[in-house]
Amino acid sequence: MPNDVRTLAADIDATCRIRGTFTLRSGIVTDEYFDKYRFEGDPHLLRRVAEAMVPLLPADTQVLGGLELGGVPIATMISSLTGLPAVFVRKEAKTYGTCKLAEGGDFSGRTVTLIEDIVTTGGAARNAAVALRELGATVHTVVCAIDRSEPAQNVLGDIGLTTISVMTKADLDEVGA
Repeated sequence: MPNDVRTLAADIDATCRIRGTFTLRSGIVTDEYFDKYRFEGDPHLLRRVAEAMVPLLPADTQVLGGLELGGVPIATMISSLTGLPAVFVRKEAKTYGTCKLAEGGDFSGRTVTLIEDIVTTGGAARNAAVALRELGATVHTVVCAIDRSEPAQNVLGDIGLTTISVMTKADLDEVGA
């Protein structure tokens, strides 16, 4: 792991890994929890994450697709750094108002790079990619801050999506041990 990523991983780990008693979505009780919103809510750390993600963007990126909820602040920061437009992709289309799946500018006929905070199984990114493709976008890459997936769990390759990450769970564990 390069030194700049190691330093960023250490800072994210120190900010986000909290100890106590926590019940996970699965019902499992654990003494450790990774609160990703702590780095997303810290403007300096968020900027550092976004700056690390910028060079990972494919050259053909025309629009950033920030996935609800964690990908939205990161996509906004990357948009600010690069000048690329961003759209904000909901888990499902609204049932009122404009009834849109993605809010922001036009993305039909354009290459959208999905922006996610953490990929575990890739389910949300997969659903977003399928939906955006149905709406006319080209989607081939997900750029995330942290890839927590196990090789057999990530479903993105199944639909032709490449996952590119700044760091992995193993990187965080290495600096946070």
